[in-house]
Formats: sequence, structure tokens, C-alpha cells
Amino acid sequence: MIKESPNIKLLNSLLKDRILFLDGAMGTMIQRYKLEEDDFKGEQFKDHDILLKGNNDLLSITRPDVISAIHEEYLLAGADIIETNTFNANSITQEDYKLAHIAYDLNLESAKLAKAAVNKVMSDNPSRQCFVAGALGPANKTASLSPDVNDPAYRAVTFNDLVDSYYEQTKGLVEGGVDILLAETSFDTLNLKACIFALEKYFEDTGARLPVMLSVTITDASGRTLSGQTIEAFWYSIMHARPVSVGINCALGATEMRPYIKTLSKIADCHISCYPNAGLPNPLSETGYDEKPEETSGFLEEFAESGFVNIVGGCCGTTPDHITAIKEKLKTKAPRTLPKKAAGVKTSGLEPFRVSG
Repeated sequence: MIKESPNIKLLNSLLKDRILFLDGAMGTMIQRYKLEEDDFKGEQFKDHDILLKGNNDLLSITRPDVISAIHEEYLLAGADIIETNTFNANSITQEDYKLAHIAYDLNLESAKLAKAAVNKVMSDNPSRQCFVAGALGPANKTASLSPDVNDPAYRAVTFNDLVDSYYEQTKGLVEGGVDILLAETSFDTLNLKACIFALEKYFEDTGARLPVMLSVTITDASGRTLSGQTIEAFWYSIMHARPVSVGINCALGATEMRPYIKTLSKIADCHISCYPNAGLPNPLSETGYDEKPEETSGFLEEFAESGFVNIVGGCCGTTPDHITAIKEKLKTKAPRTLPKKAAGVKTSGLEPFRVSG
């Protein structure tokens, strides 16, 4: 029998009363430190035979002071939930740096850093209730699409490869002390289903279920994921996971994201998360994005007033200033009310298919 973590009940209780706030971009904040190759390699990897600059997840081991400082900034900005620095800390993605063998350690140490930051803030402010979400990124290989246009049947990764990688990542995150598991920025639903399978296997093996949050990326104005699904089809593909929340993050700014959040908010019988980029990318901008805190927060305020969201935060280009502005504008807004689950059979391919009850 699988025992549910008390955090599932606690999160659902809090989400009935108010909107919760996620943190913002980790990569954007790391860029501010202008770190060099020696920072990424540290003493631990100084003899590694390839360049490691840009492997941000590695900083949890080589520059934990930087990652801890970023966590604390977001918590002080008002985040209720901070994410671990583990977006690419899976063995499949880390293979690019010849570091697949340290994936477990990356997740363990990243989770410990985030948990320490949360515990410190809650100790200093006993009225606050904060959580650590273990971030599981989409991996850098897709199970649905071939990377070779001359061989459409070829796949660079198998479903089982992804399951094994996500299981190892989950183990490190949970043993490091995370409160929630957040599979985010999903561009391929099959990759996400492998992650869900790994989570369920881990819950069965350990006898304990943590809260699960899922977040998808709509890649462009087509309104579809990279693997071709509409937002409704995506939900029907993963709703069996019974997540605490489902949502959209990355790729788009809030303005472009609005129609898809609106659709998801109508059909999903769980809480809705939304953490957009700070507008669309601008390579000439210092952060790569132009949208100011008052702009992003204004868009999300309208989402709240429209009854679309339960959890909000920021993705690429957002900073603690964005989170402060978002919380200030949304802290008194009512959270979205969960709709009743519609009767009937719901399934999907690229498009949704419904049989009414």
C-alpha cells in the first residue's frame, strides 16, 4: 500500500484558500554571476577532459554558494515553492558532458541546498509555509520524433531509457528532501509519460507518494507541443497521473500563453499552474527577455481575475523582482475553483477524442 505524503493534503488545503507562488528563472540568475570554466569545474572536476561551462546543474556541487543565494533571493521575494537546480540533472542529458555517472549526486545535493534554504527562511519567519519542488526537465532527446530526417523510424532514446533516467533522478531528489516532484517544460508527451511511469514505480517501491506537478510547453502559435498535441489532447494523455497541478511554462510569454491556459483551466479537474517567460526572446536584451516585472505581473493578474490559475511564477528571463511584483498583485486574488470532472471517456492522439457519458 502506498502512503500519501502529508504535503499532498497540505498543498490542496492551501490552494483552496489562495494562489501559491513559484520562483522564477534559475538560468537567468546564474548569468548575473558571470561564472567561468573554473567555477563550473571547481576542484571536483578540474581534470575533466571536456568543457563544463554552461552545465548549470553542476554548480550545486562546485558553487553551492551561488545556488543557495539564488534560492534565498526567490524565497525572500515571496515564493512559496522553489525548484531545485536540476532541470538537466538526468543521466541522458548529462551524457553530453560525460557526467551521466553523477546524476544521482547532482539531484541529491541540489535538493539538500534548496531544502536548507527553505528551512532557514521558515525558521526566520515561522508564519511561512514553503516547499521544495524537485525539478525534472524534459531531457534533451525525444522519444516521439526522429532526429534523422532520412530515417523517420529512428529514435535517439527509448521509453525504458527515459524511465531509468527519471527513476534515478527521482531517487536523488526525494532522498535529498524535496516536498514535491515537478516534471516541467514537457515538449514531448511520451517523454513525460516515461517520467510519470518512473515516478509511479518509485512510489510503489518506496511505499510513499509525493505530490506531483506537471507542466507542458506550447512551442509556438500553433497551440501544440513539439510532438504535435493540442493542450486538450495533452491533458487527456496524462490526467491518469492525478497530479496536484497541471500547467504551462516556458517558450511563450503570458500574452501568447493566455488562450492555452484558458482552455486548460476549463478541462483540468486539478489545480492550474502558469509560469511564463518574461515575454518573447530578445537576444539583444541583457537577460534575453524584455518584459519588466510590472508587465508580467499585470498579465498574470488578469489571469487570476479571469479565474484561470492556482499557482503562478516565472520562467526564462524572470527574476526575484518579477516574483515580488507578481505576488504583490495577486496575493489577494481568489484562486481558481476546480471544475467538476465531466462524465464520459476522454482519450487522445494529436487531437482530443471524447465520448460523452
